[in-house]
Amino acid sequence: MSDQEPTRQTQSYLRKLFDRHGLAPRHRLGQNFLIDLNIHDLIVEQAAIEPGDMVLEVGPGAGALTSLMASRGAKVLAVELDPGMAALATKSVAEFPNAKVLNLDALAGKHAVAPEVLETLDRGRDGGPFKLVANLPYNIATPLIMNLMVDDERRPSLIVVTIQKELGERMIAGPGDSENSALSVLLQALATIEIARVLPPSVFWPRPKVDSAVVVIRPDPAERENVGDLAWFHRIVREVFLYRRKVIRVVLAKMAPEGVSKADVDALLQSLAINGGLRAEALEVPQWIALAKALKTSWGAVTPTEAEGEGGGPSDD
Repeated sequence: MSDQEPTRQTQSYLRKLFDRHGLAPRHRLGQNFLIDLNIHDLIVEQAAIEPGDMVLEVGPGAGALTSLMASRGAKVLAVELDPGMAALATKSVAEFPNAKVLNLDALAGKHAVAPEVLETLDRGRDGGPFKLVANLPYNIATPLIMNLMVDDERRPSLIVVTIQKELGERMIAGPGDSENSALSVLLQALATIEIARVLPPSVFWPRPKVDSAVVVIRPDPAERENVGDLAWFHRIVREVFLYRRKVIRVVLAKMAPEGVSKADVDALLQSLAINGGLRAEALEVPQWIALAKALKTSWGAVTPTEAEGEGGGPSDD
């Protein structure tokens, strides 16, 4: 731990800092800087940052949260796409040998974390656990969290992030809620999720047009074990939700491999006491787990076909 408290980055501090370096917030990159110092402290508290923790931070901006966590003795890997911000973040943690800043895109496309990020993270954690703690740019939040949560080798032990309030509400949405989605089901099958604090636009600069939230996701190894084949579970949930306006029996019948009839699908659903006339958002997480396991047994190793009708690729939203 450092004896020196890191510089606290208020709005006036950031304005002057950016002016000196000829920088400005870039809306395209989702740059909204957290300027309420109490929220920085709340995030570190919720993440229970301790000496020796391995932390992945994506979108550090000028490095305020990065330096705060590093000052608490955590090993921090910060990934920043904007070269100007990466330079400022690097300077802010110059006194902390336990912090490293990578200037690159944290994602290699929508469905994968960048290899260099994973390789650097693996070297830093040396097989141990790590935490994802960040004020996440809105446009990267869902794919980053999803890619890490479905990775059995690199699933964080804890996630504490600021994201859009709407996305946080989608994560905790339950059966019958219009916000219930594949994202809701997958995260709730693997973890407990809570909204620790709703954040008004005034705690950021520039101010976003929507409310945000500090969301805490606690992955549960026992729940992960209960899911079974995670790739299969993810595929089934994602495909059915893609056609959420259709009832489950219709979607499953379209997804079924050759030789599986509608009557077979109805019989399987009946055996699970699942009403095939319901839509995806009506099912509870335990029902999804039971359904995926039953389909795995019934359909074997055959990959389900993609249902036809509403277009678009599979989405976790």
